[in-house]
Amino acid sequence: MQNKITRMLMVFVILFSFTSCELVGDIFQAGVGVGIFIVVLIIAIVIWIFARFFRK
Repeated sequence: MQNKITRMLMVFVILFSFTSCELVGDIFQAGVGVGIFIVVLIIAIVIWIFARFFRK
């Protein structure tokens, strides 16, 4: 029983010692970059479709 309590305590110490706010910030920053890339890509595709449609 003591071994389980020690393991659980170690897990909680490790979890609380990591800087989770920094991790969340990095994930959000990566998500913003990917989102901007996708929006620019969609706008480029729409412009390309209109250019092909109105060319003739």
